[in-house]
Amino acid sequence: MTQTSSPWWASHVHEDRRPILLARNSIREACRRYFTDQGFLEIDCGALQVSPGNETHLHAFEAESLSPDGRAHKLYLHTSPEFASKKLIAAGEKKIFFLGHVYRNRERSALHAPEFTMLEWYRADEPYAVVAEDCIALIRLAAEAVQTECMSFRNNSADPYAKPTRMSVACAFEKFVNIDLLSTLDAKGNPNRASLAQAALGAGVEIADDDNWSDIFSRILVEWVEPKLGCGAPTILDEYPLTQAALARKSLHDPRIAERFELYLCGVEIANGFGELTDAEEQRCRFAHEMAEKERIYKERHPIDEDFLAALEAMPEASGVALGFDRLVMLATGANHINQVIWTPLDRLNF
Repeated sequence: MTQTSSPWWASHVHEDRRPILLARNSIREACRRYFTDQGFLEIDCGALQVSPGNETHLHAFEAESLSPDGRAHKLYLHTSPEFASKKLIAAGEKKIFFLGHVYRNRERSALHAPEFTMLEWYRADEPYAVVAEDCIALIRLAAEAVQTECMSFRNNSADPYAKPTRMSVACAFEKFVNIDLLSTLDAKGNPNRASLAQAALGAGVEIADDDNWSDIFSRILVEWVEPKLGCGAPTILDEYPLTQAALARKSLHDPRIAERFELYLCGVEIANGFGELTDAEEQRCRFAHEMAEKERIYKERHPIDEDFLAALEAMPEASGVALGFDRLVMLATGANHINQVIWTPLDRLNF
């Protein structure tokens, strides 16, 4: 094999990376202080789970557990601590946070690593507007930790102290693509593929014949909307269509949308927050739909964690967020590749 770049452990490479890694430590400690000062309990969720999650495009690393007599049982490295965390909320914990490693397969890019650090937290009996405020506070704390007034990624920049922009997904589609997204949903939030396809083609969006409503939605969001978010100031993209709710509950004021937001900075999505769904039967239906789509597209599916669904029955109303910690460090330090902010990246640096 031809070596095209020095490994991360080469002294001259590490010397260049070290200031960013020290900044990472400072941001990590600032985040921990934020939560402990508010009475949060730091939890340590096990990485091995019976199910890694049940979203269509979420890919997991498989593991094999052997019983003492040699029988094999399939397990997975967790893609987030969500299922375990919610079981602890069901057990009675009120404010918890996790800061640790998670694992996602098929994810390699400047913003994706197969093993990365997630900051995830939950507030029982509090609305999801509060956890959105947490996100903004953490951005500012990260900026303070590295003494910067500007966050950046490639050609985009933002003031971390600026008042965040908050817009619904429907407003973003109207503003950036001139598409009336809600008109492609019926009164219960069921999608009309033909309607969205026609609007997308009219806006110049390329779609495939076998794209369903969600495929078209995702293409528009990723290619036409996301790059324009969080430039100049943070953007909270709110009120996702119910079809994209994942584990979020339905909105009380519009049955077509869910209590879900994502936080963007410099065109980069760094956090995903929910008003958490606690209806186990509704969650089971969503998991079944997602796994049917996974089977259709990837010819595979993940098992459902029945223990998690049972815990939902005992879980109080809650709100939670998963934040990509490495991405936050990247934006605060101006790094252009996630490997720059990981102490021991899996691959050689290749920018």
